[in-house]
Amino acid sequence: MSSPSHPDQREIRFPGIRLMMLATLVALAVALWYLVSHLVRGDQSIAWYAAATPCELHRSSCQAMLGGSRRLSLAADAPGGIRALDLLPLTVTLEGVEATAVHVDFVGRDMEMGLHRFPLEAQDNGRYEGLAQVPICTEATMPWLAQVVVETADGRLGSRFDFTVERSGP
Repeated sequence: MSSPSHPDQREIRFPGIRLMMLATLVALAVALWYLVSHLVRGDQSIAWYAAATPCELHRSSCQAMLGGSRRLSLAADAPGGIRALDLLPLTVTLEGVEATAVHVDFVGRDMEMGLHRFPLEAQDNGRYEGLAQVPICTEATMPWLAQVVVETADGRLGSRFDFTVERSGP
């Protein structure tokens, strides 16, 4: 016989169990998305080299030494500043490096903004050119990284360059 002061064990429930289950599922989904994003980006097999000095990509080219006498230069043709959604001509110049392909990824520096990859076409004298586009963001000022990745017969080399996009208008 059951006492009225002791409720049946089947009736005892934690009131926030559904909320905790939802929070757990959301956390797992975010972790899985981050993992897939990292694997798609493929950063793990790139030998990264630091920029030679801080640069302002919209004003001048950015440089990086890739070990030995190998050198990379990134230039953006944006005399009025880099703006979201405007087409941005990019030029990568390589010295001492035989590349099979070159691409530039725009990555949000402080906020995950997805993968924005722009392959560049080979020109002459180690130059690679192409058009890129910075996606729009809700922030008034958005810091970005331009990750230049150079595919070679011996592996992948890369360098990262900071730049900032100011949102125009109100």
